[in-house]
Amino acid sequence: MSVRIGIGSIPFGDAPGPALAELVDVCEALRIDSIWLPDQASENGIDPLVGMAYAAGRTTRLKVGTGVLVLPGRNPMLVAAQLASLAALAPRRILPVFGLRSASPAERTLFPVPAGQRAALFDEALLVVRRLLTEPSVTHHGRFFQFEGAAIAPLSARPLDLWLAGKAPAGLARVGRFGDGWLGSFVTPEEAGACRRAIEEAAAAAGREIEDDHYGTNIAVLPPGTPDAVRDIALQRAAERRPELDPRLLVADGWAVARERIRQFVDVGLTKFVVRPATAVGSWRGFLDGFAAELAGVQT
Repeated sequence: MSVRIGIGSIPFGDAPGPALAELVDVCEALRIDSIWLPDQASENGIDPLVGMAYAAGRTTRLKVGTGVLVLPGRNPMLVAAQLASLAALAPRRILPVFGLRSASPAERTLFPVPAGQRAALFDEALLVVRRLLTEPSVTHHGRFFQFEGAAIAPLSARPLDLWLAGKAPAGLARVGRFGDGWLGSFVTPEEAGACRRAIEEAAAAAGREIEDDHYGTNIAVLPPGTPDAVRDIALQRAAERRPELDPRLLVADGWAVARERIRQFVDVGLTKFVVRPATAVGSWRGFLDGFAAELAGVQT
């Protein structure tokens, strides 16, 4: 199994355009595996699908992914067409990960769905996206979507893997039934191992199998030299997301801690990692130089 580490959930600050350009250029120069763009339409950032196209067009080897794209509330036919175009422009470099809802309550009004039907809508939308990305003509009569003879082009010779996020029992079961991989967030290594086992059980029950190296998670990192006040804010935010845990289990304080945390995740069966700064960084070059120097050797 190959261990790969990318950069994700990027806080761009007040100038997202130049910041993304700097990030992409430095990642390509340092041969960093991938970048993962968040879906935060109401914040000062870049739309993930637009950003993926920009990054892919600016590079030749950098992989680009969503971290994560909220699917309910989006038109799945258009999402499939966008992903097909991206796959044609950058073969084998497009990494879509879908989620059920945004972590920010302010974002949820941007993706309206019928009350109490978000999970069912997600399942059907994911089916529509997968079929359109793999079949030359699709007829679908479902609860939420109805169409006949729909097609998108060009179809990729190697279908995209569709990864899913989430850590609730229902979400893990969904990964087993419908996903090609899992990307966790705000989980400890022990929890991640349990999540993998739950996904494998659900996949086996559905007569499916997920590849061994298709399990991963996000890791928040405070780079060395982070001021104490900034560190406290980052830890407080993590505590608000998981109040039952010590936030230091969710935020790696320094590169050495991040390196050890990755090894712990590898021990429980995870091999794909999205490292993100736990706070805004003053210089992408400085952060990425530290990332490349401290974590590149963990990859296989």
